[in-house]
Amino acid sequence: MRILLVEDDAKIASFVLKGLRAAGYAADHAADGEEGLQMALTEPYDAAVIDIMLPRLDGLALIERLRARKVNTPILILSAKGTVEDRVRGLERGGDDYLPKPFAFSELLARLQALIRRAGGISDPTRLVVGDLTVNLLTREVLRGDRRIDLQPREFSLLEYLMRNAGRIVSKTMIMEHVWDYHFDPQTNVVEARISRLRDKIDRGFDTKLIQTVRGVGYVLRATQTSLE
Repeated sequence: MRILLVEDDAKIASFVLKGLRAAGYAADHAADGEEGLQMALTEPYDAAVIDIMLPRLDGLALIERLRARKVNTPILILSAKGTVEDRVRGLERGGDDYLPKPFAFSELLARLQALIRRAGGISDPTRLVVGDLTVNLLTREVLRGDRRIDLQPREFSLLEYLMRNAGRIVSKTMIMEHVWDYHFDPQTNVVEARISRLRDKIDRGFDTKLIQTVRGVGYVLRATQTSLE
């Protein structure tokens, strides 16, 4: 999952970015509202964290412009202003949730995960299930049948993205945009390498191969075996 952070305080930005990346998220940063607006309009983000007090364009104006352009990215507002009136104003202007400063990173992460789950229309807010593969989004536990599978943070993020798009073909570019925080380089084989490693952990020893390659297009995760390679 790819997150946009719009925050002008360098210390807070560094703290949040470090935490997001350690949790396996791709995270981009904008230090002012104008830069954040351009990034949010041109890049595909799964959620955004936006401070209110920003240079060049304040956070509420930024959110209003995004909503006016029909950008429906879930938005978590950060602000040192934590009164009821401030929270109501932020939600009325288009924010989806509001977290006053100072905050615990664990709460910020939990709120982001909840926003992403709601945006994806997941009926069970804590689990993703495809066939006999289950991912617990709270504990980050992965099970294939009764077998527990240990994944690195980036592998978990990649699997989460594939499962949220189960049954849909996703291209290498789409994977790079949502799982890594840099632009797609057609010369790199990072996607193939990570998919191969993930497939080795998820599918080895099972008759049904969940992670399937669609030659010349990308990858798809589904519970039925088809000849796509």
